[in-house]
Amino acid sequence: MPKPILYDYWRSSAAYRVRIALKLKNVEYESRPVDLRGDEQNSADYRALNPQGLLPMLVIDGNRLTQSLAIINYLDIRYPVPPLIPSAAAERAHVVAMAMEIVSDIHPLQNLRVNRYLEERLGVSQEDRLAWDAHWIREGLSALEAMAKPRSGKFLFGDGPTGADVCLVPQLYNARRFNVPLDDYPTLLRAEANANALEGFAAAHPDRQRVPSE
Repeated sequence: MPKPILYDYWRSSAAYRVRIALKLKNVEYESRPVDLRGDEQNSADYRALNPQGLLPMLVIDGNRLTQSLAIINYLDIRYPVPPLIPSAAAERAHVVAMAMEIVSDIHPLQNLRVNRYLEERLGVSQEDRLAWDAHWIREGLSALEAMAKPRSGKFLFGDGPTGADVCLVPQLYNARRFNVPLDDYPTLLRAEANANALEGFAAAHPDRQRVPSE
C-alpha cells in the first residue's frame, strides 16, 4: 500500500490541521509542498488534481480528499485510535461546532486569497487589511472561548485532544502572526499549551516543515 501523499504548504493553517491529525494517528505520509506564495495552487497541474485550487489535499486509499475538516473526519474513521471526534451525538456536535467556528467563521476571512483580494482588487490598505484580519480573529476567538469554557478540561473538550484542538493550534499560530493579543482567552491558551506538549502537535508545527525561500 503506497504512503498517503499530503499536498502541503508549511504555513497554511488548513494543512497544519491535517499534519497534526496524521501525526496524532501515527500515519506515515509523503509531503508534497505547493508554494501558495508562488501561486502553484492555481497551476494547471494542481488544478487538474484539485479543481478548488486549495490546500491541503490528501491522496489516500485511492481517494483524493480535500477540505481539512473532511480529511480529519476521514482519518478519524480510518484510523480510530486515538479518537479525535467523540462518538456520542451531543459531544460530537459540540466538538464539531468548535472546530467549525475556526474553520468556517475565522480562518476564511483572513486567509491569503482573501487578503490578496482586499488589497489587490479592492484597494484596501495594508493597515486596514490587518485591522480586518484582527477583528475577525478576535470575534471568533471570543465566541470560541465562551463555547469551550463550560466543558473544557486540559483541552477544549475534556482532558484529551479532539478535532477542535487540532483546529485551534494553527489558528492561534495565525493570531500571533497578525499580532492579536490573546490574554482574554485563558481556556484556549490552556488547551494550546497542553496540545503543544504532545509530539503529534509539535511535529506538525510550521517551523518543523520544509520551508521554501520567501
